Amino acid sequence: MRFLHVQLQLPGWVEAALPAPEHVFASEEERMGLVVELARENVRKGTGGPFAAAVFDRRRGTLLAPGVNLVEPANCSAAHAEVVACMVAQQMVENYDLGGEGPPGYELVTSTEPCTMCLGAVLWSGVRRLVCGARREDAEALGFDEGPRPQDWVEELARRGIAVRREVLREEAAEVLREYARAGGTIYGPRDGPVPRQ
Repeated sequence: MRFLHVQLQLPGWVEAALPAPEHVFASEEERMGLVVELARENVRKGTGGPFAAAVFDRRRGTLLAPGVNLVEPANCSAAHAEVVACMVAQQMVENYDLGGEGPPGYELVTSTEPCTMCLGAVLWSGVRRLVCGARREDAEALGFDEGPRPQDWVEELARRGIAVRREVLREEAAEVLREYARAGGTIYGPRDGPVPRQ
């Protein structure tokens, strides 16, 4: 075959870091706590960037699918944590629409507010709620280029049926970003950085 097969795989340590499948995450803070810990372990184990996300079944409070940033190990700029978590979740429910008829309301919890690409992934995934830890400013302060985003992105998602909560465990999530930078982690993004305004 002329073209390589593309496959993304979560690092082996992820499964061991998760509680039992029936574990109930009673609050947004507990769900974010798991996501922040996944981001921290991704940094410490050298398996990707300082970002993690997870899709939860809001009705049951259970984890459906974890995701961590795999950009460098997968050589794939699209392998952001939110995209990975949504891809895994869609495979778990065998449906590309996490908000279609029948499924419960799924929630995406992400250690940092979505970049431009991930904002689109959130929109098309079908999740009905987005919970964010660190602000995009926390990532940009370290040099990550988060891309352009509409000022009214929260309101726009709400208009499309996706509720948003921001700054859940923000300081803990932002500290993972800083730990990554202190350790000399690659601050990757577009080769030439942000496009200057005309």
